[in-house]
Amino acid sequence: MEKLTLKEIVQAVNGEFFKVGNEAVYEAVSTDTRSIDKNSIFIALKGSNFNGNNYAVEASEKGAKVCIVDEIAFKEDDFSNEVSVIKVKDTKQALLSLAEYYRSKLKIKIIGITGSTGKTSTKDIVAAVLSSKYKVFKTKGNFNNEIGLPLMIFKLDRGYDVAVLEMGMSNFGEIHNLAKTARPDIAIITNIGVSHIEYLKTRENILKAKMEITDFFESDNSLIVNIDNDILKKLNNLPFNLIRVGTEDENIDYMANEIVLKEDSIYFKIIDKYGFKAPEFTINIPGKHNVLNTLLAVACGRLLGVGYEEMLEGINNLEFTSMRLDIVKGSKFTIIDDSYNASPDSMKAAIDVLVNFRGNKKIAVLGTMKELGEMSYELHKYVGIYAKEKNIDMLIISGEFSEAYISGFGDAGKVSLFKDNEEISDFLRNHVEEDDVILVKASRSMKFEKIVNNLKVINS
Repeated sequence: MEKLTLKEIVQAVNGEFFKVGNEAVYEAVSTDTRSIDKNSIFIALKGSNFNGNNYAVEASEKGAKVCIVDEIAFKEDDFSNEVSVIKVKDTKQALLSLAEYYRSKLKIKIIGITGSTGKTSTKDIVAAVLSSKYKVFKTKGNFNNEIGLPLMIFKLDRGYDVAVLEMGMSNFGEIHNLAKTARPDIAIITNIGVSHIEYLKTRENILKAKMEITDFFESDNSLIVNIDNDILKKLNNLPFNLIRVGTEDENIDYMANEIVLKEDSIYFKIIDKYGFKAPEFTINIPGKHNVLNTLLAVACGRLLGVGYEEMLEGINNLEFTSMRLDIVKGSKFTIIDDSYNASPDSMKAAIDVLVNFRGNKKIAVLGTMKELGEMSYELHKYVGIYAKEKNIDMLIISGEFSEAYISGFGDAGKVSLFKDNEEISDFLRNHVEEDDVILVKASRSMKFEKIVNNLKVINS
């Protein structure tokens, strides 16, 4: 972490001193006393089940040298002389404001990534593409909201050239706040689907919310979009650079053709509108959607002056975030672990990967897709129909919209319904055969990673 002074901190968060301590070298920012480091800045957030203001004294005892609070739940002499306490109106806003100020001190390129699906995979591929030329930081895990993103920014220092930051949202204004904090130089929108439609009601509103990533753009900033997506295809006449990629239209900046989908890799060629000759791309990740994710990364790399051969060198070191189309080949069968999250588009993509695998039975273990609102039943039914069209051998389901899956899939003899993850695991333990391929996918709250872990035990 780069140097911040006490004066800079109090001005950045628009606060006032409750207690002035000694100046120190601050090495980290934390919101959690369970993992606080020495010489930290502690920001006391409040949630539905906790109030960080009550832990400020504990934070100071564990090494925090500055505590930023929005309630006074202590006495001044509860803190040592080394500790400063700053009172603000809202600690969540203080976290964003301090991160915004900290980002302004860094001469670093920021790439912001948002979209209904594919954010994390695209983040991983972008980081890999850039890695052979630049020192790259990327969002860890799912730290992509109004708390996680600023914490990622505080991980940056002058040793990095580029930061690839994922930006998530569930309603209007959230991406705006993240963009104000991070000020991306380049933005990527992977697609516009129906995730969060429960709150935003229409895909057009989802586009408006995602486009907030460009709220602080100037004419020399660039937005990269996938125009295979019907909503993004309509974007035009923007007051900044628009870079378009896809697989269906040659009159764009970067197009993939001659696509070959293998069970655990993709192959394609690139048509580059700017006349640069691109080599053939073979990447050890499955699924056509990852062709598009890679094109987005390629476009980003070209904007930052990365050559195609350098991109391929970087892609050789690709590291994917776990639980996202993680292929686990065991001694008996293959698991496709995509248990982190789910939406109709990502369900389709995962089912495509499943059916492309060579094996005995193709088994899909599917759970609830959250935040689909009034469209929930029809969209779960739609996924069931798609699974039937793709000739899935066995559909194993759980969750509140199981009946919708059954209605869509139709073939009752191939469907098994269970009340919880343990029942699913027990069933699979007794019915999975050698060379079967099992897809496990649901929204995060279903905790389907427990099923994956149980499968790994019997597949070792």
